[in-house]
Amino acid sequence: MVEIEEVSKVEAAAIAASASSSSSSAEDHHIHRCKYDVFLSFRGEDIRKTFVDHLYSALVRSGIYTFKDDETLKTGESISPALLKAIEESSFAVVVFSINYASSRWCLDELVKIMECSSKSPKGQTVIPIFYDVKPSDVRKQEGHFGEMFRRHDSDKVQIWRKALTDAANLSGLELDKTADG
Repeated sequence: MVEIEEVSKVEAAAIAASASSSSSSAEDHHIHRCKYDVFLSFRGEDIRKTFVDHLYSALVRSGIYTFKDDETLKTGESISPALLKAIEESSFAVVVFSINYASSRWCLDELVKIMECSSKSPKGQTVIPIFYDVKPSDVRKQEGHFGEMFRRHDSDKVQIWRKALTDAANLSGLELDKTADG
C-alpha cells in the first residue's frame, strides 16, 4: 500500500501539472486576480493532521502557494469574510471529500462558494475533487455514511448544499482508495 506522504506527492504533482498546463491567457488572468494558487477545502477532524498536512507540505515544496485554514470555527458560526476572500483569490480549489465532510456547515458553505467561483466565467476557478475514503457516488447522491452526515442538517441551505455536492462530485477527480491500492 502507498503511504499517505507518497500519495500526497502524487496529488501535488497532478495539481502542479494542471496549474502549469494552463494557457498563457488563463495564467495572465490568474496573475492579476489570484493571491493563492490553491485553496484547500477539507474536514479538519478527519484529515487535518494526516493527509492534508502532507498534501499541503508537498504543494508548498513544489512552489505552489496554498491557502490552508488552520483556525477552528465554533459550531453555529458563519463562514468568515476572510475565508470567502481566500476562496475568491485562488486559481484552484482542491476539495478533499472525507467521511465527515458533509457534517460540517462550514465545509458545505465553503463548497458553495468554491462552485460559484468555478462557474463565473471560462477563466473561473478550477476545482479538483479528491475523494478520501469516500466514493464519488456517495458524495454525488449523498448516500452511505456521507449521506447520513448530510441528512443531519436542518437548514434552509440544504438544497444549495446538495447542488454544490452533486456538481463537485460530477467533476473529474481523484479517488485515493483506488490510487493507494493500485
